Amino acid sequence: MATGRRTTIADIAARAGVSISAVSFALNGRPGVSESTRERVRQVARDLDWQPHTAARALGGAKAGSIGFVLNRPARTLGTESFFGDLISGIQLGLTGTHIGMTLLVARDAEEELETYRDWWRGHRVDGVIVIDPRRDDDRLRLLAELGMPSVVVGSHPSPAGAAPSVWIDDSDATDTVLRYLRALGHRRIAHVSGPPEFEHTALRIDRVRAFAGGDPDDRTESVPTDYSAEAGAAATRRLLSAATRPTAIVFDNDVLAVAGLGVASEMGVRVPQDVSIVSFDDSAMIRLVRPAITSLTRDTVELGQRAAVLLREQIESDAPLPSRPGPELTLSVRESTARVTP
Repeated sequence: MATGRRTTIADIAARAGVSISAVSFALNGRPGVSESTRERVRQVARDLDWQPHTAARALGGAKAGSIGFVLNRPARTLGTESFFGDLISGIQLGLTGTHIGMTLLVARDAEEELETYRDWWRGHRVDGVIVIDPRRDDDRLRLLAELGMPSVVVGSHPSPAGAAPSVWIDDSDATDTVLRYLRALGHRRIAHVSGPPEFEHTALRIDRVRAFAGGDPDDRTESVPTDYSAEAGAAATRRLLSAATRPTAIVFDNDVLAVAGLGVASEMGVRVPQDVSIVSFDDSAMIRLVRPAITSLTRDTVELGQRAAVLLREQIESDAPLPSRPGPELTLSVRESTARVTP
């Protein structure tokens, strides 16, 4: 039996060589079948990984009427990163008028995320999922392909042919945009406070920062990984600004890290932007309200979520993987936290 199909009572009946009504009697503990038949049906149900609560809907081939979204990030960072709230709002907007709901779960680790996808598919709880933070060697995408579970990736490039489609924003180009701007301001010592390098978009940014340094002997760059928390961002900034030769610009992977870095600069008496320029890869109200307001890459994250939800709805109805689609355009919003390098 194909692993991508949900197991139904009809599948169990065919494998056990009995009628559908006999399977129903056996699985629900009702009289009408012998004990040997009851045990054979139960064993087949276990072999086929059938879940009792799937029966009514799966037998009729009905849709679950929900899509899934798992957040595998430290819980303490989710309440401060505006990206997730905006993305979820966009997903909900993409479901407006469809009577389709969203099932949301915060996973503690990668294994829990994988098990959640298995449970959701076996339990007929969702019709498909949106996946964020893709890795270069991603067990989640392999599992979803094995299950035959419709999925859409929010990623950094179009998916390969035949794979789950993505709604993508080019993080390599985005990084180049920031670095070219800083170079035009005269910056040659640029630090990058990143998220976890296993995330594909983070790895792409780190690669571009490294490539930037290779173009000119005067360019010096460094990437410092964190877990996206304010505490880790503050510690990384403190180390960078305590160095004998400190950077003249620091680029942060998100708004939380950037605001934490700005706080450390103030704590250490390092002036922004006179002594160090600060840029964030994420825009939000938070970085526009601090002083100085922080230069950032701006994207419409609500629209990003909406596009992902619309593509997933179409993928659920399709017999084959759909083409990937670009996400909203990125623009550089220049604010008071960046300036030309002073002699």
